[in-house]
Amino acid sequence: MNILVFCPNLVGDTVMATPAIRSLRAGFPDARIVAVIKPKIAATLDGSPWFDARIGFDPRSKLADERFARVLPRLRSERADLAVLFPNSFRSAFAAWLSGAKRRIGYSRGGRGLLLTDRLEPKRDDRGRFVPSPIVDSYRAIVSKLGCPDDGPQLELFTTTEDEAGADRAWTRLGLRPSRPVVCLNTGGAFGPAKSWPEEHFARLAVGLVERGHVSVLVVCGPGEREAARSIVAQANRPEVVSLADEPLGIGLTKASIRRSALLITTDSGPRHFATGFDVPTLTLFGPTRIDWTLTYHPKALHLYHPVPCGPCQKPRCPEGHHRCLRDLSADPVLEAALSLVRGEGMTSERIQAV
Repeated sequence: MNILVFCPNLVGDTVMATPAIRSLRAGFPDARIVAVIKPKIAATLDGSPWFDARIGFDPRSKLADERFARVLPRLRSERADLAVLFPNSFRSAFAAWLSGAKRRIGYSRGGRGLLLTDRLEPKRDDRGRFVPSPIVDSYRAIVSKLGCPDDGPQLELFTTTEDEAGADRAWTRLGLRPSRPVVCLNTGGAFGPAKSWPEEHFARLAVGLVERGHVSVLVVCGPGEREAARSIVAQANRPEVVSLADEPLGIGLTKASIRRSALLITTDSGPRHFATGFDVPTLTLFGPTRIDWTLTYHPKALHLYHPVPCGPCQKPRCPEGHHRCLRDLSADPVLEAALSLVRGEGMTSERIQAV
């Protein structure tokens, strides 16, 4: 049997799809399963045992080899019996239909229902609005409809030998020692600046972690967040606070760094889910986005938010211009929560807390 899996379009969503992908492989152990995935996020799944091959597909890419015209013949060559669609886009359903896949399963959204052979209906309220519910469960429901076994919602990630070697080199250059716990900080995100916690808050938090938690602090970042990472390190002005800003950045380095950390403190961005995938304690700072969508049942996860009348607005930029949802979430309560997590105190289930 040949199966095409259209993977989610974002890093975090891809990690949240891992329980469903794991179940799909368990349900079809002898099938050829091919991931159809954006090349820039494919490294998220590096090291995983679930796929036999990958096809890089990004219709908006500047590279012709990743766009529709070049990718479609490859999709057709797989002679797929089944296409599993995790994205809700019309484009993914159209690509699955054009691929010739005999069976196509996904959510009936965005006018694409006729392109699917097996349709799931998203949860809606009496007024037809989507009901916020964990994305991880929505993905699991797709493969459950195929009769695949469900071994739970635990996110799962892997690193490669190259990932770990890169982290070894970076940590050695930065003076991070195995004998001293490392707390990772992650700011920003592809969603937009509304998710960012102020750099001065991160810097104050880093100093508190060093002085009271007796840990080292590593600021992880993507290419677009180098300056923010450097700014946090400069404002903290402590030798125990360092960043990856001047290292060869990549998803693999970020994954390997978070995997070996004692705690990740992060905004609601993709790398947040790396910690869950490696069973690392996670403290997430929420602002404009709804927590309900991204719950992952991680027993070591604590989500903090500061209630504001205008939120959560789900906007990439603050419509009011004040960004109070995150600016008024001060470093002090975050530090207290972080110290508790570093000490391993009282976390037995995923929690949401207003501060």
